Amino acid sequence: MNLESVFKKVLKASRTLNVPDQDIIIKALQMIAKETDKSSGFIISENEKDLALMDKTDSKYDRLLLSRDRIKGIVADLRNVAQMPNPVGKILSENIRPNGLRISKITVPFGVIGVIFESRPNVTFDVFSLCFKSGNACILKGGSDAINSNKAIVEIIKSCLAKLDIDPHIITLLPAGRNETFQLLNARKYVDLIIPRGSRELIDFVRENSVIPVIETGAGICHTYFDEYGDKVKGRNIINNAKTRRVSVCNALDCMIIHEKRLSDLAYLVELCSGSDVELYADSKAFAALIGRYPAGLLHKADRESFGTEFLSYRMAVKTVAKFEDALAHIEKYGSKHSEAIISENNDRINLFLKLIDASSVYSNASTAFTDGGEFGLGAEIGISTQKLHARGPMALEELTTYKWIIEGNGQIRK
Repeated sequence: MNLESVFKKVLKASRTLNVPDQDIIIKALQMIAKETDKSSGFIISENEKDLALMDKTDSKYDRLLLSRDRIKGIVADLRNVAQMPNPVGKILSENIRPNGLRISKITVPFGVIGVIFESRPNVTFDVFSLCFKSGNACILKGGSDAINSNKAIVEIIKSCLAKLDIDPHIITLLPAGRNETFQLLNARKYVDLIIPRGSRELIDFVRENSVIPVIETGAGICHTYFDEYGDKVKGRNIINNAKTRRVSVCNALDCMIIHEKRLSDLAYLVELCSGSDVELYADSKAFAALIGRYPAGLLHKADRESFGTEFLSYRMAVKTVAKFEDALAHIEKYGSKHSEAIISENNDRINLFLKLIDASSVYSNASTAFTDGGEFGLGAEIGISTQKLHARGPMALEELTTYKWIIEGNGQIRK
């Protein structure tokens, strides 16, 4: 299937958002939220068709699942985005030159944003709401594993847009084929930005094959370092929350690092994790500290694959270090620049960690589970950028704008 005509329609539709009427945008998002809530049964039934084709033990199963509670969360996010300030048309800087020219730098939409993602149908809602609010059209390329869910969601969105005479092509869901992915990655004439959300393999594929600028999001190999000065009660709760709150998301804890002086507290620190049947892959020192103090069936010796792995499941690596600098080196070697944390009561250690760790979100004495657009007060998120150009960390409305210069004169010419 040749998609050029589809891309042309999306580009044309994006032009209608150049002068967005915020009242209409708010009304549309509120209508979509209401209709989504009303149609939750339909969405769940279509989602069940996708779930039926996936093994429940697959780490993507939880990402694919849409429950009534999750839909309630989606509805709340839609309403939050509707009420967020308009990110378009903000004056970033302004000055009047000696020759009288007034030069302003203002925020504008990108235009057309392509998002390629795996498994998570809630991304369809997040991407649309944030793109629409920021004046962008969006082209969605979901995986075949969520095709029924995504079609149902886009159907609801388009029906609401039609009722308000908004061009429905501002959101377009592509077929799930591989050829369609290649066409999107090469649609330079029509698409301004590509955002992949998913596995490291997906992100690498998009980066290597796209002729359009890419913002990398998704993959997260997250560490929490329990320092020799750490509070074990704080640590116990933080580690359990970061690991077990929701294992299939990118901010979930993958590797706990512990100072060797605190190995006697290791069993206490991971005890709550055993209640969720978390399997531990411990190095030799940590393994010795846990024998007989952690369920034998859940305790394994770490190998070379245990570190630098995004588990997306109830599994976690445990690494022992002799000194603070070793923890920094381990994160430097195995981290993905997503979210990293330290648990310590030593302010000097905390400040060094916050300054030296190269990641989009760096924590002290808190769970990495907070790396999320909603938790950061951004309304929702289109992804978590692990790169440094343009956007870093949770990306929301402001990150979906670029800027242009406006120069206002009164007959000036340059000598």
